[in-house]
Amino acid sequence: MLIGVPKEIKNHEYRVGLTPAGVKELKRNGHEVLVQTQAGTAIGFPDDQYIAAGAQIVQAAEEIFKRAEMIIKVKEPQPVECAMLRPGQILYTYLHLAPDPEQTAALVKSGCVAIAYETVTDARGGLPLLAPMSEVAGRMAIQAAARALEKSAGGSGVLLGGVPGVAPGRVLVIGGGVVGTHAARMAAGLGADVTILDRSLPRLKEIDEAFGGRIKTLYSTQDAIENELRQADAVIGAVLIPGAAAPKLVSREMLGLMKPGSVLVDVAIDQGGCFETSHATTHQEPTYVVDGVIHYCVANMPGGVARTSTIALTNATLVHAVAIANKGWKKALRDDVHLKNGLNVCQGKVSYAAVAQVLGYEYTAADSLLN
Repeated sequence: MLIGVPKEIKNHEYRVGLTPAGVKELKRNGHEVLVQTQAGTAIGFPDDQYIAAGAQIVQAAEEIFKRAEMIIKVKEPQPVECAMLRPGQILYTYLHLAPDPEQTAALVKSGCVAIAYETVTDARGGLPLLAPMSEVAGRMAIQAAARALEKSAGGSGVLLGGVPGVAPGRVLVIGGGVVGTHAARMAAGLGADVTILDRSLPRLKEIDEAFGGRIKTLYSTQDAIENELRQADAVIGAVLIPGAAAPKLVSREMLGLMKPGSVLVDVAIDQGGCFETSHATTHQEPTYVVDGVIHYCVANMPGGVARTSTIALTNATLVHAVAIANKGWKKALRDDVHLKNGLNVCQGKVSYAAVAQVLGYEYTAADSLLN
């Protein structure tokens, strides 16, 4: 199979769909790889490393989209990229379609086969291709909150870890999944006073045991959220419903409960955000203020540590990329129910139920498209 890796074009997005090691693995399996020039240069993967791994370097994204049978990316295709997709071409990347009707319509129109990293599952019910970026984003959320709390950034001037004789900052984490757990770990490591909310009692028990009582756990209700907002210096939104839009857990009215200069970090912004006042921002302009509360809503947070993120992502996505290339997409999906769960749009049909429901498309089961 001929596989193409274009350079990412989203604002301040330096990640790349494959590392040179990933290219080498695909070559070892008998496939050819096109990589757009300078796709990884900014993060220490220059063209000569890709050439040494066996890739062919091409100048223009248009050539990659024209020639490749499978496109491997990181972020969702931008409008100019969607316009280059063709019927039957495989797109393997993050999509986050539920809050993005324009992208969904463009993918449907293209006739491509779009497999979304974020809905591929595993035998334990996890999301293994989302997990590496969730780990990164959870850890970065605390870094972002700490910076935004600095007075020079418009924050309240609170140091999350405190110092002897001064109480630490309070961090509220809403959601006890991968993002929330890693955010809590980072915040606790800084010495912050951390509370994590979740609706799963077994999950709260796991978190309590994992942290040895170093953080507080609470069952998530509206009353609990409101009470904690009054005390929080930083709130991390870490709620995920796989493939669907994130629930709005903090309304604009609830911002009035918060202290001036406190910070909201919405890690769920790729899925529409879990705060009513959230809208996507970029690394170039990451924050804005609503009712005295700083909002950090960067839609590609892991892009800020692009080298670490790229290596972690390729580690997770490569096994399925090899399977798709070796078997073709139909057989690969028939053989692996978890990979099949990644099929979101296929040859003009929406094949992921949550996306179809929220955006008003007729749902077409993946199985009917594989036969």
